[in-house]
Amino acid sequence: MQYVNLINKLLDLGIEEDINTGDITTESIIPASMNGVATMTAKQDGVISGLDIVKMVYDRFQDDVVFTPYFKDGDAVRKGDVILKIEASYPTLLRGERLSLNIFQRMSGIATETAKYVRELEGTHTELLDTRKTAPGLRVLDKMAVKHGGGTNHRMGLYDMAMIKDNHIKMAGGIAKAVGQVRERIAEGIKIEVETTNLDEVRQAIEAGADIIMLDNMDNKTMAEAVDIIKASGKGIKTEASGNMNIPRLKEVAATGVDYISVGALTHTVKAMDISMNVQVG
Repeated sequence: MQYVNLINKLLDLGIEEDINTGDITTESIIPASMNGVATMTAKQDGVISGLDIVKMVYDRFQDDVVFTPYFKDGDAVRKGDVILKIEASYPTLLRGERLSLNIFQRMSGIATETAKYVRELEGTHTELLDTRKTAPGLRVLDKMAVKHGGGTNHRMGLYDMAMIKDNHIKMAGGIAKAVGQVRERIAEGIKIEVETTNLDEVRQAIEAGADIIMLDNMDNKTMAEAVDIIKASGKGIKTEASGNMNIPRLKEVAATGVDYISVGALTHTVKAMDISMNVQVG
């Protein structure tokens, strides 16, 4: 699993903020030796994401937890489907309930929404991208969920891809200078994307040697012209449509020929999937 260190830090923080010195209610009432069985059930149709993370949560509380998933990440489930079973001590099941559900519901909500966008793009060559508009500390999980929903991950952060935006261009003194300055400093293999808002900027980005050109907040007609200009350059430059992208627009935007459509709403406007957990004495 990529970025496991970040995930471990997230889970440590989640446990610290929820349990801290102990689950005082459970410890007062339920014997540590009592065994239990928990099931998680879909309360709505959706696409699930986060099974491995749920297991990681429970493995932190007990070494011999028996984790039995009935689906895999990326699977569609229907309302009423039992998604997984966990066998552990009763106190362990209760300690991990809230953290595991919070993560599982959020990730599955993102995967479910992503899948809706991906379905709209079926039959086109355009891929759906996520963005950096994620909850702080949750980016790895948010992006994992996008992938499980059928989307494609864009850059993880500011360190693994160069994105030259308007503020960078102003400070550098133009697109050509900005690309040149970045190219001199970055390691070989790191791609450079340039944000453009009109056809003149598109031509400048082509001339400067951008690897990807973002077509930001352009109308569909202008976007189609930009794609034609970029393709005619013969430089193999990829194109990304960005700005106020929503499901009703997707097919029209894809018809312009863009390679990617990025959608911030996949992760910054999240509706958790409704998943319940039932715990019984084992």
